[in-house]
Amino acid sequence: MVLTRRRLMLGAAAAVPLGAVVLSKKEDPVVTPRAEGPRRSREIERVVSATRTSDGAGVNLNRILGGRELPMLDPFLLLDEFQSDNPNDYIAGFPDHPHRGFETVTYMLHGAMEHKDSVGNHGRLGPGTAQWMTAGRGIIHSEMPKQERGLMWGYQLWVNLPKANKWRAPRYQDIPAEKIPERDLDGAHVRVVAGSAQGATGPVQGIDVEPLFLDVALTKGARFVHDLPAGHTAFFYLVDGALRVGPSKRELRRGQLAVLAPGETVEASCDAEQGRGLLLAARPLNEPVARRGPFVMNTDDEIRQAFDDYRSGRLVGG
Repeated sequence: MVLTRRRLMLGAAAAVPLGAVVLSKKEDPVVTPRAEGPRRSREIERVVSATRTSDGAGVNLNRILGGRELPMLDPFLLLDEFQSDNPNDYIAGFPDHPHRGFETVTYMLHGAMEHKDSVGNHGRLGPGTAQWMTAGRGIIHSEMPKQERGLMWGYQLWVNLPKANKWRAPRYQDIPAEKIPERDLDGAHVRVVAGSAQGATGPVQGIDVEPLFLDVALTKGARFVHDLPAGHTAFFYLVDGALRVGPSKRELRRGQLAVLAPGETVEASCDAEQGRGLLLAARPLNEPVARRGPFVMNTDDEIRQAFDDYRSGRLVGG
């Protein structure tokens, strides 16, 4: 059993389209009028690159957020990417391991994973699916590959819970690919996993930090613009190709994460053949964070209690 492990997921076998939000090659982006002065477009504040690491029972992956270079972006704690067509990189999977105090988000592009947990949930994650799991007061689960060959590609995100809700009962939101709304407009394709964009609202609901999770793909000449609450943390991760982000149009390439400065809008454009990225934003919690292995709490004492509860069998019962 792996205690220091988080869980990752991802999959293998078919590409996922994107869908929704703004903009175009020939038309101005659609935006919501504001009574105040001009909106500030978010500039890139910092760029970090993914690093190779291993997790679970020996899964090789790219750690984008949650490592030494960028430990967290409140309330985001971790972002991992798994992308390989070599079974030796993923076949060991993520056997039974515990979590407490935060939420895990799985987003699959290719492949298939199976999840099971200590409270009786059992499901399959395939191409284009998403899962938002609230670990709350405690859960033990596994995520294992359902294939022996072929490409697996996907992401796992960790999102912190506020102190007041770290002890809530665990819950899952399993989202099939067909339930994620998509929008297209002149070279831009967007999938809306959480939050709202261009008249579409994502299926993930009831999350404390009011997240936005968009999968944005642009072809050459396309432009994307989206409003964001000025105080929300936001970042753009390049999944493939290249995009230019912010008013200075700084180029981002695959494997790079751009931390976005405060502002009311985010913009991206594409002058390469194509570019695809994940845009994430959420309300920061501004609370103390204590984390070790699979647990994220507010104090070191609470972390020690989580390990004691796991060893004694009290973690799942609360």
